[in-house]
Amino acid sequence: MHHDRSAAHQCRERRAEPVEDKQSANFCEWFEFARRDWKGRQDDPRADSARDALKKLLGD
Repeated sequence: MHHDRSAAHQCRERRAEPVEDKQSANFCEWFEFARRDWKGRQDDPRADSARDALKKLLGD
């Protein structure tokens, strides 16, 4: 929730310690998931055509 590429040390939380090695495992005590509304699955025409081809192959 606090991650921001344009902020200092890429974090908007001022109390967090900077992470020196971001490629290794690290722990952030201020970590929270960003709250977002779930919009559901987007329809993909390729999925529908693949599903139809599978039904045709299996004889359904």
